[in-house]
Amino acid sequence: MEISLLLIGLRLALSQSVGSFFAFSGSDGVKNGALAINCTLQGTARTPAFSMDGEFIIGGVFSLHYKELTKIHSYTTAPEPPTCIGSINSRELRFSRAMIFAIEEINNSTELLPGIKLGYKIYDSCASVTVATHVAFQLSNGEDPVIQTGHNCSNVGVVTGVIGESGSTPSIGMSRIFGPFNIPLVSHFATCACLSDKKQFPTFFRTIPSDHYQADALAKLVKHFGWTWIGTIHSDSDYGRNGMASFLEAAHREGICVEYTEAFYRTDPHKIQIVADVIRRSTSVVVVAFTASGDMKFLLEELNQQPPSPRQWIGSEGWITDLQLMRFSFCAGAIGVAIQQSVIPGLGDFLLGLSPSEVAASSVLTDFWEEAFNCSLTKILDTKKRLCDGTEDLMTLKIPYTETSKFRITNMVYKAVYAIAHAIHNAVCEETSSTTNCKKQTMLDLSQIFTKLKKVNFTQNGYHVSFDANGDPVASYDVVNWQKSGSGDIEPVTVGYYDASLPKGQEFRINRNLTWLDGGLEVPVSVCSESCPPGTRKVLQKGKPICCYDCIPCPEGEISNMTDSPDCIACPKEFWPNAEKDACFHKPVEFLSFDEVLSIILAAFSISGACLVIITAVIFFHHRTTPIVRANNSELSFLLLFSLTLCFLCSLTFIGAPSEWSCMLRHTAFGITFVLCISCVLGKTIVVLMAFKATLPGSNAMKWFGPVQQRMTVVSITFIQVIICIIWLVVSPPFPVKNLTTYKEKIILECALGSAVGFWAVLGYIGLLAVFCFVLAVLARKLPDNFNEAKMITFSMLIFCAVWVTFIPAYVSSPGKFTVAVEIFAILASSFGLILCIFAPKCFIILFQPEKNTKKCLMNKN
Repeated sequence: MEISLLLIGLRLALSQSVGSFFAFSGSDGVKNGALAINCTLQGTARTPAFSMDGEFIIGGVFSLHYKELTKIHSYTTAPEPPTCIGSINSRELRFSRAMIFAIEEINNSTELLPGIKLGYKIYDSCASVTVATHVAFQLSNGEDPVIQTGHNCSNVGVVTGVIGESGSTPSIGMSRIFGPFNIPLVSHFATCACLSDKKQFPTFFRTIPSDHYQADALAKLVKHFGWTWIGTIHSDSDYGRNGMASFLEAAHREGICVEYTEAFYRTDPHKIQIVADVIRRSTSVVVVAFTASGDMKFLLEELNQQPPSPRQWIGSEGWITDLQLMRFSFCAGAIGVAIQQSVIPGLGDFLLGLSPSEVAASSVLTDFWEEAFNCSLTKILDTKKRLCDGTEDLMTLKIPYTETSKFRITNMVYKAVYAIAHAIHNAVCEETSSTTNCKKQTMLDLSQIFTKLKKVNFTQNGYHVSFDANGDPVASYDVVNWQKSGSGDIEPVTVGYYDASLPKGQEFRINRNLTWLDGGLEVPVSVCSESCPPGTRKVLQKGKPICCYDCIPCPEGEISNMTDSPDCIACPKEFWPNAEKDACFHKPVEFLSFDEVLSIILAAFSISGACLVIITAVIFFHHRTTPIVRANNSELSFLLLFSLTLCFLCSLTFIGAPSEWSCMLRHTAFGITFVLCISCVLGKTIVVLMAFKATLPGSNAMKWFGPVQQRMTVVSITFIQVIICIIWLVVSPPFPVKNLTTYKEKIILECALGSAVGFWAVLGYIGLLAVFCFVLAVLARKLPDNFNEAKMITFSMLIFCAVWVTFIPAYVSSPGKFTVAVEIFAILASSFGLILCIFAPKCFIILFQPEKNTKKCLMNKN
């Protein structure tokens, strides 16, 4: 907050075009016709860590030390300028030396800026915003204590461009200072997406991709390995806050849930301890760390005191390639994105070829040398350090400065220098057919350099350099994995890449094997809830993120055919789920088929009954002249036997798959044949009554019910049923239908009645005839004949009525194919009742008691 207010105030001051740290001190005569103005530097100038004169000066700002010395001001004396303390950051030292190498390489070249010498002023920011802004003012003005200028104190001693800073927060402060003066700031390591805002930071450029792309790459990396339950930590800085905000947004798009998000900064040990405890207590295995290298160092040191259970670390480019952090063995298997590896010819020899004179001439190099070899270059009374004897060799050290096989961020510094050099070239040089001519200028319009820098487009050592409208390069990263070497040391191994310029879905690739936490080869699992298998659906747990859920089996009739399905889907009406509820299959179609045991039994009874009727008919025909056959109206008896044969055989039409013809045939055939049968029985009953009436004196009853009348009775009664059936078939005939409601898991193929009125009219007519016949038979049962057929008819009608009365509730309540079976059973039972009650006693007498088959015996009254 204090820093932000300071920067706002500084920007307001700068916007008034007053030379920073310079004060107008009055005129000192006339110079070239203009009033000469003395400008006096306010405050103490900082000494560059490295410097060299040149016609165009390029500034550099690097965090060569880890800390700024904190001072308590008494306000009684002028405050001293901020100073740096702590050990040398050898990685940042390598960056600054790479800048020197690039400038010397350009100066030695005859192609880019021939005849022009570039100079540099490289400062140490101490990883401090305060120091970085102090340096920015100095780079904007120069170091001379008093300058005489012809008009005002603005734009004196200004640099043509600045390389730096490594952190986003210092870069934000510096860019706000440089902006009003059109001084371009090209960063090699400030990745905060906020710096792409050209309204706030119009002169900011960078050779490293924005965190917007890095956050997207990290989210895709996490999703690629199936991790949906993670913890996140970040530096409490612009880099960490903005980077983590972008990552959380990308993670949300990928369906990743975050258990915790913690922020910390290296200067707050208490907060670092809190973050370490949160990591130790967490249930998520994966930890995404969007931190600067210096912050991560302090956190890992705290965790190292009491290492947590194995964690899979996911790192941003800010720390994932820092060799100094790879000494923490509990981080083995860490994976993250890093700037692509590069080769810069000659830089390795330049870094490792430090001469004693170079080291002695620079206080920073002296501190680095003494710290690296634990010796002293000066004779001091320090018993802890030996005197350096000249045998020290940088090749023997294993520190970031001496890691020269591949360069990542170092190449970003190298490209940044060349970008400014190309901008200068485009501003002051003219290309001819054979040569390049560059004009030497003591002063150069900075807006010209700024404009040319926006348009640079070149390739250096095979690496393309250009900027988009936001001052950002094309985003591409290596995927780096911390793997243990044969010696047991942890080394960064490139296992894949991320290229934002590729089509969507193809940006991310893994092309080598990885090692994971604790050196394992299996991808660790980090989920809040295990995946829901097919056949279940996800139900979110109340009050928890979307990654925490329960798996609920799909309800009846529904399936889910994919993992982690949010909903179950109903099967189509003719389908049903399998046992696992992950697929729908066709419901089995059920009907009373001929190959079922029940059908075979019913068919056997049907055929047996028909055969029994035929045998009876044969017996009656063979004994047609005997009294017992003649006495029982042989014509009606043979017609009854014929109708009974049809009744037995019509039951076969109910077996098999229903079709339009079978549905119409089975009900009409059944209705007509049974009416024919009952009409014959009714005729026989009436004949019995009339026969006994005819024995009375003066009676001529048989005259009115002779053979002709009997035939007409049977035909007319049957014709009525035929008419009912025809009307039924014309208006609304039975038809085959798939019954999907009786059983949910199968289809019943059955005959729909069409018109229920027609069906019950057919049955009702049969029932009416049966009751009428039963009543007449009851009236004739006690007539005084030795062989009274009315008794047998009574029993047969009693059985018939009993069967069909019980049929109705059984028919209505029987499910599926059993409905058909009940109807067949009723037909067979009533048919057997008729054949056994009416014809069996007569056949028994004909075959086994022929002595009773006489007219005398039949006429005998008992």
